[in-house]
Amino acid sequence: MAPMLESEKDPPQPPSRAFLDTVEEITTIYRSLPPRPSIEEVEAATSTVDTLNNDEQTKLHEISKQKPPHDVPEDLFSVLQQLKKTMVLFHTHQHRREALQLLELEKMFQTFADLIQRASELVSGDTQKQSLPTIPEELVVITDQSETLVKEEEESQKNDSQVIQRSLSTGGGSTEKLSLMKVATVIESCAGSGATTLELRGKLEDQMEWLPVSIGKLSGVTEMDLSENRIMALPTTIVGLKALTKLDLHSNQLINLPHSFGELVNLVDLDLHANRLKSLPATFGNLTNLIDLDLSSNGFTNLPETIGNLSSLKRLNAETNELEELPHTIGNCSSLSALKLDFNQLKGLPEAIGKLEWLEVLTLHYNRVKRLPSTVGNLRNLKELDVSFNELEFVPENLCFATNLKKLNLGKNFADLRALPTSIGNLEMLEELDISDDQIKSLPESFRFLSKLRVFRADETPLEVPPRELVKLGAQEVVHYMADFVTKRDARIVPSKKKKGFWSWFCSIFCSKLE
Repeated sequence: MAPMLESEKDPPQPPSRAFLDTVEEITTIYRSLPPRPSIEEVEAATSTVDTLNNDEQTKLHEISKQKPPHDVPEDLFSVLQQLKKTMVLFHTHQHRREALQLLELEKMFQTFADLIQRASELVSGDTQKQSLPTIPEELVVITDQSETLVKEEEESQKNDSQVIQRSLSTGGGSTEKLSLMKVATVIESCAGSGATTLELRGKLEDQMEWLPVSIGKLSGVTEMDLSENRIMALPTTIVGLKALTKLDLHSNQLINLPHSFGELVNLVDLDLHANRLKSLPATFGNLTNLIDLDLSSNGFTNLPETIGNLSSLKRLNAETNELEELPHTIGNCSSLSALKLDFNQLKGLPEAIGKLEWLEVLTLHYNRVKRLPSTVGNLRNLKELDVSFNELEFVPENLCFATNLKKLNLGKNFADLRALPTSIGNLEMLEELDISDDQIKSLPESFRFLSKLRVFRADETPLEVPPRELVKLGAQEVVHYMADFVTKRDARIVPSKKKKGFWSWFCSIFCSKLE
């Protein structure tokens, strides 16, 4: 029998009512679904779970290492450890719940997507071995419509994420705190959009003590503000922030910095003040591009020797710590222009401080310094020196070689400081001088050369020369008084010398004749 021609085949049959109803019901179910989590949200949830798992293991390990006090039974201490571990697991479960819920939701959506794809293939006839009835065009494109809906939802969520990001960057006027999950979402959004700044100042929930490990994805971010939160630790993945030049972590609960922190070699501005840091990682010296470093209000007892590697450093603030000494390598910070060391336990400064030829500001208020190194006179660019509230016994004459000095505060050294250097008049640029609450009774004669002095404080200092009452009239009155004092004294001394010379001559002749 001859084969049947194409034109002789049975014409395609329209779909049955039941077929159409089935397809319509599939479409209705799909369209009734809520928006599917975006790729960024899924990655954020995965990152959140990883972060929480890592933190959980770290805390459990730390608890396991704890030893019972000698007067506490081991069994009782074991109960305490189990309670602590259970509490860690409880908190992790609470924080992990949102992320796990989203991941479970994503699995369900994937199941829906697979079923819709299967339905689409069946409707289009791609997988059927026998011919199917002709399907109206509007039903054939069900897959295209589905994909369009998914794209619209993803675009909408992307826009929402960008709105959150802009709100964070500008302050947004919102007081809403972000959970770990939301922060992870913001990070994914920033990574995807190529953002260069991330501003999360005071935005994290109080119970959020860590950052998502995904933060390392922000390889293009140059400025990051994570200040005024309660972050206790940074993930090692922070090493991924290769482009970072400015990092603000002030007012957190940081206990230490990861070893990998030293790989952020492009950092120029680093603010770590008001944390709980006691030491810096050995790799910190690798941050050779640092210009501004704020370590104030922490618990440092010393600074690492590698601080001397920071040859670009211009401003170092180490106020309000427990520093007992500075490393001699501080002298290698050759670009340093401002060094603030107030409110520490320093007893002195290393001789190497004299190498800081560009230093303009040196403050040592409220320490235990007994004497300044003689090399302080090498600081020819020094403009401000504050050694108030110390135990200073004397000021080295060499200080008077720092002839650009404009502000000098030697006050509140109480019974220890009894005299100013005799050459203080060399400081011709000096504008402010404070010797309050010292034991100085007389000003050096060279004081009369301080022609630019406009502020002079000597409260509760037992001055006799000049009289204390004169100080109230102003700095230049004191300068003029000292000038007059020296002039009058010299006027009395000259005749006395002449008179003494005549009688010595007369006596020498008279005595020689008697002989």
